[in-house]
Amino acid sequence: MPRKPRRHNQRPKTWPITFSPFARALAHMHSFSTPKRHSQTIENPAPTLHSKGNGFIKGNLEEIPEQQSESSDEEEGFDGVVQADFSFFDPKPDDFHGVKTLLQTYLDDQEWDLSGFTDLILGQTTVGTVVKIEDDEDEGLFAVVTALNLWRYREQRCITTLKDFLLSKACQEKGVSDKLRLLLGEQARNVGLLVSQRVVNLPPQLLPHLYNALFDEVSWATEDEPTEDLRNSFKFNHYLILSKIYKNKNIEKKRKLSNDSDEPIIYVKPEDEIFHKLSSWSFCFPLQNQQVDSHELRNYRSMGLVMAVEADKIPTFRQELSSLIIDP
Repeated sequence: MPRKPRRHNQRPKTWPITFSPFARALAHMHSFSTPKRHSQTIENPAPTLHSKGNGFIKGNLEEIPEQQSESSDEEEGFDGVVQADFSFFDPKPDDFHGVKTLLQTYLDDQEWDLSGFTDLILGQTTVGTVVKIEDDEDEGLFAVVTALNLWRYREQRCITTLKDFLLSKACQEKGVSDKLRLLLGEQARNVGLLVSQRVVNLPPQLLPHLYNALFDEVSWATEDEPTEDLRNSFKFNHYLILSKIYKNKNIEKKRKLSNDSDEPIIYVKPEDEIFHKLSSWSFCFPLQNQQVDSHELRNYRSMGLVMAVEADKIPTFRQELSSLIIDP
């Protein structure tokens, strides 16, 4: 049996979803299609306690309004704050629809075997985590994180399509395309595809615990998996990460920023700025699936971000993420 993550008793610090001035506005602009009770963002966090399978993260949650309430009478007297306990669980088959929903724009508007990709994630129970609300009858998913060995799953149709998609986006990047091709081919035995998808308003206080659980499980899998092939499949030298950012259009046009609040890049996920800084190489590409069309983002375009991070940089990543979100 795989070991379970140790408990943590830190009191988290409240931080915005991203590092930019538009962070909170961005968080309220879009979310995945989840039940109303799950469209929430954290306000004042309570002390945390984490242990995969039976631990939880407590927090006071403010509900984000949807387009229209079914009954205005039901909303009367509701102050917009819900107490919730978030729990970490091993993936299981019942999580199929929740995970698939979270991954629906993972490859932008590409038609591919998303169901097969979801099955790969759910089939790897020793490394991977889903986040739910404690004792929620609907079992709605708020996040999924895992690391898939690209060589182990190389013959899966979904992985083949994913590789072709990435290579097609990197073809215009001088020098990067060859490096990506190496990771996807000759070096794939030791490359982990780090998949991390979540509702945009997931409390950021969960992130250090979520990533600590993932990287602990990867380490333990190199010792605890039943066969040598499986143990070796988690001995990653690199992690390949596909994510999303908003990039300032004026930067690309080499114009002076209109005001100081316009950030060059808005990182939708705070951890991506750390990954980006630590990456060996990276490249961006324009996304076709534009989920946000707002006044606040008029100077930005939605971009895919692909990063290669060496595994020996992960301890630094964990430390910096913890310092950013948990440390006072």
